[in-house]
Amino acid sequence: MGPGPSMVHPRVYEAISCPLVGHLDPLFLELMTQMQQRLRQVFCTENQLTIAISGTGSAGMEAAFVNLVEPGDEVLVCVNGVFGNRMSDIVGRVGGTLHRIDRPWGEVFDPREIEEALERSPETRIVAIVHAETSTGVCQPLVEIGRICRERDCLLIVDAVTSLAGIELRVDDWLIDACYSGTQKCLSCPPGLAPLTLGPRAIERLSRRRTKVASWYLDLTMIQKYWAERQRTYHHTAPISMNYALHEALGLVLEEGLEPRYARHRLHSRALMAGLEALGFEPAAQEGHRLPVLNAVWVPDGIDEAQMRRRLLDDYNIEIGGGLGELAGKVWRVGLMGESASRDNVHTLLTSLGELLTSNNESTQATAALDAARAIYVS
Repeated sequence: MGPGPSMVHPRVYEAISCPLVGHLDPLFLELMTQMQQRLRQVFCTENQLTIAISGTGSAGMEAAFVNLVEPGDEVLVCVNGVFGNRMSDIVGRVGGTLHRIDRPWGEVFDPREIEEALERSPETRIVAIVHAETSTGVCQPLVEIGRICRERDCLLIVDAVTSLAGIELRVDDWLIDACYSGTQKCLSCPPGLAPLTLGPRAIERLSRRRTKVASWYLDLTMIQKYWAERQRTYHHTAPISMNYALHEALGLVLEEGLEPRYARHRLHSRALMAGLEALGFEPAAQEGHRLPVLNAVWVPDGIDEAQMRRRLLDDYNIEIGGGLGELAGKVWRVGLMGESASRDNVHTLLTSLGELLTSNNESTQATAALDAARAIYVS
């Protein structure tokens, strides 16, 4: 129940153990085609270039930037947590000119802030923002930002590592030009692949590059030929077993349905947060913009947060995450992603935490959290 990897369905484990075939075997090429179709459904896009990069979510991030940013390009990065900082770092590494706006960690950006930043830097070619900031548990609204970027002929790059298949994400409707994710969060697949989709405007920008893509391995001008349905050109040896796993994980997502899946995550998050608040924990993310898939809470004074997390792991076999960056030692991050988002998991964590707090002579009653969660489930 940490910030990832999440729990994995038995069908995905079964898929990953299937016998290997070659990365150009007709059976595997057909599986790649099916994966593209499934990814388009989950991303809510018609984008032709919708693939799974061979690498974790961070490879998806790097692929988006190394392909779309050329030396000297002006890029606006919106930073309100760890992963906005990582975007900023990559912009510098590929020779882009970084324009950065910041919000306090746990808060979201108002679209007017982005408009004003673009007015100050009218040559900006790309805007990059995190949809679900894993380090803070905040969800950034995107609809207006896509419109703003389209009006100013900027590409919009979105980090959806923690949001894809857990909360609403509509790439085409929200005018997102490039979007990447990871397999180990709400897709409930082992880490190792990075779903990525590029829209027509991003592909046009890629085709008009003046310089070679800085990374050979992540060069989409070559990788897209491997994923082309009519005539596939060898680029690298794909991780066959991981693609088996993602194919099955996507199938499970679509069998459940996107809307019911989103609703499941919201329900269990509400119950969890009600229970945690009954135990004295307060939400860390901005009200109205809290992630249901990654629940961040302030750790009350007097609790040794690292020791408590270790006791949860050692005594109850429950993993939750601590804070990152400037929130280290101050917050807990509790994941309810994909297979991890269940009533049993919510009850198990609240029961275990209540027992630990009671044994530490806290005034909290061990049953208070469960009562609060039950009230959500029966309402």
